[in-house]
Amino acid sequence: MFKSYFIFIIILNFGALSAQHHLVTGYVYEQGNATQIPLAGASVYWENSSSGTVTNDEGYFAIKHKAENSVLVVSYLGLKTLKITSGFHQPLQAVLVSDDASNLDEVIISQKRKAFQRAIFSPRNVTTIGSDELLKAACCNLSESFETNPSIDVNYADALTGTKQIQMLGLTSPYILFTQENIPSLRGSNQTFGLTFTPGTWVESIQITKGAGTVTSGYESISGQINTELIKPLTASPLFINGYRSINGRTELNIQSKHQLSTKWATTLFLHGNQRTLKTDQNNDGFLDMPLSNQVNILNRWQFIDAEKGWVGFASLRYLTDDKQVGQLNYNPKTHQFGNSVWGGELKTNKWDIALKTGYVFPEIPYRSFGFQSAVSKHKQEGYFGNNTYDVTYTSYFHHLVYQSILGNTLHKFKTGLQYMADVYDETILGTKIQRNETNIGGFFEYSYDSQEQFNMILGLRLDHHNTLGDFITPRVHFRYALNENKTILRLSAGEGRRVSSVFSEHQKFLGSQRLLSIAQPTKPMYGLLPERAWNYGFSWIQKASLFNQPVELSLDAYRTEFTNRVVVDWETAGAISFYNLEGKSHAQSLQFSASTNFNKRIDVRFAYKAYDIKTNYRSGFKRVPLQPKTRWFAFLGYGSEIKFGKQWRADATFHRVGQQRLVATFDSPSKIVAGFSLLSSQLTRQFSANFSIYMGAENLLDVKQNDAVLGASNPFGAAFDTSQVYAPVFGRMLYAGFRFNL
Repeated sequence: MFKSYFIFIIILNFGALSAQHHLVTGYVYEQGNATQIPLAGASVYWENSSSGTVTNDEGYFAIKHKAENSVLVVSYLGLKTLKITSGFHQPLQAVLVSDDASNLDEVIISQKRKAFQRAIFSPRNVTTIGSDELLKAACCNLSESFETNPSIDVNYADALTGTKQIQMLGLTSPYILFTQENIPSLRGSNQTFGLTFTPGTWVESIQITKGAGTVTSGYESISGQINTELIKPLTASPLFINGYRSINGRTELNIQSKHQLSTKWATTLFLHGNQRTLKTDQNNDGFLDMPLSNQVNILNRWQFIDAEKGWVGFASLRYLTDDKQVGQLNYNPKTHQFGNSVWGGELKTNKWDIALKTGYVFPEIPYRSFGFQSAVSKHKQEGYFGNNTYDVTYTSYFHHLVYQSILGNTLHKFKTGLQYMADVYDETILGTKIQRNETNIGGFFEYSYDSQEQFNMILGLRLDHHNTLGDFITPRVHFRYALNENKTILRLSAGEGRRVSSVFSEHQKFLGSQRLLSIAQPTKPMYGLLPERAWNYGFSWIQKASLFNQPVELSLDAYRTEFTNRVVVDWETAGAISFYNLEGKSHAQSLQFSASTNFNKRIDVRFAYKAYDIKTNYRSGFKRVPLQPKTRWFAFLGYGSEIKFGKQWRADATFHRVGQQRLVATFDSPSKIVAGFSLLSSQLTRQFSANFSIYMGAENLLDVKQNDAVLGASNPFGAAFDTSQVYAPVFGRMLYAGFRFNL
């Protein structure tokens, strides 16, 4: 509690500060097809100075003006940069257009923005991935969107479902707060497969925040936050079609259409379908390397904007159905289901969700605004793995109200609001019915100070009342200090997070084994377990330099997460798995060094090295967490030729070196360390015009395979059968090709 009260005192003291400055104010917009859209998160700074800021959710900015400041730079990822040289005595309106556009007012220099960019002016450690970056890999869904990003690690969930699991700061996805346009999206029963339910072609950008997140989004973030922005109706293409086919039998088709109703109204329809009917078994264990699958995903979005009156609104409706079949090659559900001759399983998921967002900016007081978000979703899954059954129906309600303004002047800003969440679970695990109803109402206050010279900070505090957790306070702080005209950036962060573990939904992979499940009170609230709580501390350093007259960015990130309580997943004993409260210590420590540069604006080079120390107290001792590499290496090389008459060649290659991992004991082997391995992927794209391109590529070019991914494969109904201990690819070299067409 001392940490919470100390941070609260800091908020009160800094919130009382005020100063008078001559300010330049204005709005930044993105040019759509028929209207202009407020642009949040755009960088606004004075050229050749350390003074800068970012736009708020309504595109508004305020920046101090000195006599020596003559050129105001406005930039955003994937859009052309503006340099404004006049009109500072009145509110400005800066309109950014895409890199393909040509005619710009007030522009004296334009340059191409990177598709992968780290924030400079924000106190938070944020990396933004643009849509161009998502095209550099076989990005079919959100779980496959991080291959070219060193901040996120991609692991393999199990040997059955083909699902990839992402990690941040050495912690798995349940410790990351996933939001879609700042509405929590992957919670509860959505955790295991939810990333595969968002097609990559729907995504406009992804913001990755390391460490303690913002209190305005909730209390659950522990290792970081990943926010996904979908393509907006007012800026979408009239028509987009994408086709994809891989040698492992996966076929995908995406169709997106837009209808412009007026300058203020637009709607888009997103259609996605994927299917895999080919049976593959490259490691010859008799089991499918990838599941047979079929998915249909439909999304309809509406957008309204009235810039003169200050109103903006969004509405969306989505429906999804997803079926998977796993198991042995000759498994037939009609004849083998729940038998003892051929092992297999099925997962059938149906999901729908509705989301509404509206915001209002006071026309005469542009720094003052309020917003309201509301979302309802229902996720129903029926599944079995062999003779192990798990069914779940999960309904989620989310409502969020926020108001933001200033304290004295625009150097002192604040956000405050209320948030309500309700989660209703109806689970049946191995024949045992479990019902959970969780509700939470919370209030938050976040103060930000922006000197626009060297020092920025964000101080946040929220108070929540949870029907099972009780009352609790969540504090979070972020500091930024800039040196040498923003060429050196230092950041510090600290914050607490807590969450209720959905142990069965989050660990479904263990159902694909014959392990005996042990949990003390599964039908009690929170399964009889305590909530998980942890503090996260972080340090970040960015250094901008030059090498052979080319820009170079160096960075160092160091983070430590200390758990005060954790739900321990103990599968150290062969044939068993237990869930219990932490008895002792648990921490996750990560260190990442990165370097990036580009040559002649044609070649992008990135490099990263990461080291992890992830340990937990098990009942058998203090050990490294299994299946967690001790080190990782990353390298990326990308090339784009000069665009002539809309034609271009693009090529890229990504290298991953995954270090040693610890395996748990099996019936045939004690716990051991397995050697690391290397992965290489590449892609070649030919753009024939601004409207049409084809691409082809390969994943796992070195053909790395884990041959013992299915333990006890010869006797899947025996005690030694286990598909959960996967540390490397199950499917070897994978080739693919596709096309993109847009109007």
